[in-house]
Amino acid sequence: MSGDDLARLAELAVAVGANVQPGQVVGVTAEYDQHEFARAVAAAAYRRGARFVDVWYFDPLVKRARIALAGEDTLDYVPPWYGERVLSLGRERAAVISIRGSTVPGALDGLDPARAGRDQLPFLRESMTVINDRSVNWTVVAYPSPAWARLCFPELSEDEALARLWRELLHVCRLDEPDPLAAWDERLDVLARTARALDAARFDAVHLEGPGTDLTLGLLPSSTWQMARWETAGGIRHLPNVPTEEVFTTPDPERVDGHVRSTRPLVLADGTVVRGIEIRFEGGRAVEIRADEGGGVLQGRAAIDEGACRVGELALVDRESRIGRLGTTFFETLLDENAASHIALGAGIAFAVADEADRSRVNTSAIHIDLMVGSPEVDVTGITAAGERVPVLREGAWQLPAVHEA
Repeated sequence: MSGDDLARLAELAVAVGANVQPGQVVGVTAEYDQHEFARAVAAAAYRRGARFVDVWYFDPLVKRARIALAGEDTLDYVPPWYGERVLSLGRERAAVISIRGSTVPGALDGLDPARAGRDQLPFLRESMTVINDRSVNWTVVAYPSPAWARLCFPELSEDEALARLWRELLHVCRLDEPDPLAAWDERLDVLARTARALDAARFDAVHLEGPGTDLTLGLLPSSTWQMARWETAGGIRHLPNVPTEEVFTTPDPERVDGHVRSTRPLVLADGTVVRGIEIRFEGGRAVEIRADEGGGVLQGRAAIDEGACRVGELALVDRESRIGRLGTTFFETLLDENAASHIALGAGIAFAVADEADRSRVNTSAIHIDLMVGSPEVDVTGITAAGERVPVLREGAWQLPAVHEA
């Protein structure tokens, strides 16, 4: 990694991802060992005219101490000023940049998973509030660390692993292109056509079928398909994920039935790794959750509130995703969710539903956890209200003709 790479990644997050505006307050969230990149992000934001940059740090090892030692009845306590900070950023119409990439993978290893499942920090439910009311222009960006690189590439030396992680991150962020902005516009145009084609099909449900998966997700009557060209209520365009490769919608939380198996590990925001997830749904509820590793933590998160065991998002990703084509498992949801189609347990995205009456049915929860369930072996089929089955993804390729019409 060179200083130039660090600066270019920070500039991408600030200028393209969050699209920080002159005079804005900028809230930055980072882990303790990501301070070098947080400083680069702050510098890039001030160069664009930010009024103030506020950095909030989270330390996974402090959380470990809490899970290990704190009283049982305190583990679900979240200091109210944490959430108030998020809501204040919304009232300020601020920009928000979240830095991802585990600095302490497995920070909670060896602890009671039931206790760990009760503490969802650093995720805050108020984050979904400001997303759904579109009060902030925000983005999430990954920053490589030696610990994360070792997790991705255990066969390499630490220096080689970190160099490869940087190289692959720059590639999936399109920073290895002569004109990264033009490269992003080209890919986003494809995703926009895909979202329009899915909207035009007016599916009543979507069926996922593959090894270990046979899942049908009903859609709300006015569910719409979205991609990452988002806009705040005040008209500021931004790119929520850097990088992004998905189109997504908000399903009916009461119409999810069948079973699904994850195709990539899940890494929670606190560094917990959950592998081999299997979930069975009945009437929209996850009635059974199992995993080869870390299942107890996920079970705990899914029991936090009534909506935590229901689906709030369905996202589709095709085989042209730069992340998926690399074949690397990144152990970071920001990247892995853009390599494969996924569902999310918990809160839905309200603005992906057009009618106010339907919007009141969108799932609400204190969690939003993305689970990667797609692969070239998982077929995606749209089902119309009349029962017609329409191929959507086969071997990872879009089957809707309008997607390919430039």
